[in-house]
Amino acid sequence: MTKTIAVSNEKGGVAKTTTALSLGAALAELGNRTLLIDLDAQANLTLALGFEPGESEKTSSHVMLDNEPLLQVRRRTEIDNLDLIPSSSRIETSEQYLPMRTNYTTILQRAIHSTSDLPYDYIVLDCPPALGAITRNALAAANLLLIPTQAEYFSAYALRNMMGLIRRTREVDNPNLSYRILVTMLDRRNRTHRNIHEQLRTTFGTGVFNTVIEMDTKLRESPIAGQPITHYKSAARGSTQYRVLAQELMEYAKETENQQTS
Repeated sequence: MTKTIAVSNEKGGVAKTTTALSLGAALAELGNRTLLIDLDAQANLTLALGFEPGESEKTSSHVMLDNEPLLQVRRRTEIDNLDLIPSSSRIETSEQYLPMRTNYTTILQRAIHSTSDLPYDYIVLDCPPALGAITRNALAAANLLLIPTQAEYFSAYALRNMMGLIRRTREVDNPNLSYRILVTMLDRRNRTHRNIHEQLRTTFGTGVFNTVIEMDTKLRESPIAGQPITHYKSAARGSTQYRVLAQELMEYAKETENQQTS
């Protein structure tokens, strides 16, 4: 059964795309067939995998606006088990046109569910840094919302709006949506970082991943090389931590599946 993970936070600069890319690659490395879907008009995920945003004939906007089947839009990457549905600036028009349609928040959900024999274990959705129509579609389609956040005041404060969107999504489109917060870009030497990290754990409890992603310059370099960190510098701290995150996520997915079948 395919698990869909939305990676979202309306606060920019929290390693959202880095997380979608690195987690997807780590899942693929562990033998999971993984599809990354770039839903951001900036197309940073597309760029980070070595594709030019304008070169693809079909992109995620064709799924959202033209009902194009997922499997006709995907691109193979150079990484085993990892495919990509690229993005381009055209997806920005989705924010304007989607709300005019009936049941517009579930277009992506229907696109995923209507594909019989979807050949993926995981789908990872990289959302734009806004809580508009595209992000609402991603949350409606997801089994899990992964919220990257820095251990800093403004980033933690932005979680309030995310929690509000989770509640609305559960009420209207996706009652089974769960979430996990991922602390990123953590500097353990920084007392403020340590304090906010502890506050997040106290406030959200098991809603925070045990894994944290610490500061690592290699994570900033890898997109320039057009590779995820696990391929760019396999032994880097960021590679190790995203592999641990992938393991934790797989265990969580297995527990959730067992609860649903029991």
